[in-house]
Parts: sequence; C-alpha cells; structure tokens
Amino acid sequence: MNRDLAMAFSRVTEGAALAGYKWLGRGDKNAADGAAVEVMRCLLNKTEIRGEIVIGEGEIDDAPMLYIGEQVGRGGDEVDIAVDPIEGTRMTAMGQSNALSVLAAGEKGSFLRAPDMYMEKLVVGPGAKGCIDLDKPLMENLRNIAIALNKPLQELVVITLAKPRHDQVIAEMQQHGVRVFAVPDGDVAASILSCMPDSDVDAMYCIGGAPEGVVSAAVIRALNGDMQGRLLPRHQVKGDTEENRRHGAKELERCAEMGVEAGKLLKLEDMARSENVVFAATGITKGDLLEGISRKGDIATTETLVIRGRSRTIRRIKSIHYLDRKDPEVRDIIM
Repeated sequence: MNRDLAMAFSRVTEGAALAGYKWLGRGDKNAADGAAVEVMRCLLNKTEIRGEIVIGEGEIDDAPMLYIGEQVGRGGDEVDIAVDPIEGTRMTAMGQSNALSVLAAGEKGSFLRAPDMYMEKLVVGPGAKGCIDLDKPLMENLRNIAIALNKPLQELVVITLAKPRHDQVIAEMQQHGVRVFAVPDGDVAASILSCMPDSDVDAMYCIGGAPEGVVSAAVIRALNGDMQGRLLPRHQVKGDTEENRRHGAKELERCAEMGVEAGKLLKLEDMARSENVVFAATGITKGDLLEGISRKGDIATTETLVIRGRSRTIRRIKSIHYLDRKDPEVRDIIM
C-alpha cells in the first residue's frame, strides 16, 4: 500500500470523525453513526481505489451504506477495506472519551471474513510476541507475558472493557496484583495501546465485537505485535436464554456460510494475512490514543494516527479544517 493511499485514508477518517463530532453529546448515537457512515462512504468513493468493504456496518439487508461486499472507489489498486466509522457511538452520543473513526485497508484477501458477532481477544506488543495461547487460562498467559517482558506480574498493565461479562476476570487479575485499566468501550484503541512504543499498557484482553477484532488484527500485525482471537456466539457471552440461543444459531449459520469456525483459536495471521496494510484512526473525543476534535466556528482541528505496515511507520497528523471549504456533499453533513 503506497504513501498516497495512506494520506487518502487519513482524509476519510478525518471526514467521518468530523461528521460524528457534530452529534457529540446530543444523546443520539444512531444519528452520529449515520452521519459518519455517509461521509466515509462519500470520501471512499472519491479515492483512487477499487475497494471492497469486507468489514463494515453489517449485511446489505440492514446496512444501506458500507455494507459487507459493497464496492467503493473511483478505480485503482484493488484493496479490501475494514471500517468502523465510529468506534464508540455511545461514547460520542454521551460526550465520553476514546471515540474514534477507524479504517484499515490491505491487499485483496488480507482480512478474515466473519459475521458481526462476539470475539474473545488477547493482544500483546512486540516484546511478548509468540508467548500467548488463548487456549490456556488467562492468568497463565499473563504470567508468560510478564516473563517475556522481564517484569513482575504485579507490574503488568492490562486493559479491558468495563462490562459485566468481565467482572470475574477483572477481579481475578486484581487478586493476583495485576494492574487493570477498564474502559467503557473502544477495544480497537485499547489493542493499539498494547503495541505502541510510548504506551504503559502491556496487554489487552476482552470479549468484544468480531469486526473490531479484525480491524485490530490489521494494525497489530503492522506494529509487529501478537494477537489471538476466538469467535463466540451470543448465547455463550450474554446468557443462555431462548432469544440469545436463537440469535447465536443465526451467527453459527453465517460462520458456516463464510467458512469460519466459532470456538476455534484464530492466530494473528488468520485474521490479518498480510502486513502490507494501512491503518488510519481519527479521534472524535479526547482519549488515551488520540486527541479529540476541537472546533471554533467553521474551523476544526483533528489528530489522526496513520500506520503503514510495510515500512512500520507511525505518524500522528494534526490537521486544521476550514469546514466551509469542504465539498458540498460533505460540508452539508459536518457543519
């Protein structure tokens, strides 16, 4: 993936983030997401690629834009694209931190194709690469990570999601002296923090969304980290009720159709098959990974993280946007 595409994709996430920011704190996560989706699709269609959305807003039946299988771009390199126009719609709606607009792109066939379902995930940085095994108990993995990093278990920092399904895991880690940072949402940002050279986070563990898991895998491979995952049907995560079993059965059917197996350990190379990827993320609200958008009148400032896997280059781009100069179809949404 060339440098020009990396810059082009940064403009895509900037536009989506600006669209989501308009709805910041207004309590309507669907409106925020809809605006970000519309702008992201518009800007992708102005980009010189022949792209296919392989991870997006869902199936064509319930996602009018950026649905799985949608073709985007005006012609050029063939690329597979994984998008999350707003990772943290609820955080955007409620004015909370760590909301991002995210895009990953790679060569054709780069990304695992999986249904929108739950995924168990364990992520580490380069220093602990090769020492994780999701088939083993979490504490055994954390001890092995601590050994690889040459630090006591009590100095290990693990980030996870503050969800009821993690309460027991969080308590177990804390009982063993592990420092746990529990964030409300946003496991893509959490995964990246475990691999950034200037971060204090050593590992990320959670059960979150499969689409976010594959997006994370792309950037983790670009950063030379390590990750394992496992697809889980809803009734194994949310409780074995009749409704959850029915929903889980549909997820398992989609797994069979897409040629993936729920419950099977997925290694990093199963989820991201090439390191020739580009990742872009723009902060909507201030967080641990990126600054949020600031806006005064018609002028807005954004911070975007751009990572090229081939060169393993990490860039932070500060941009000032004169919103009244944007293309009309974008300007009408973001202003």
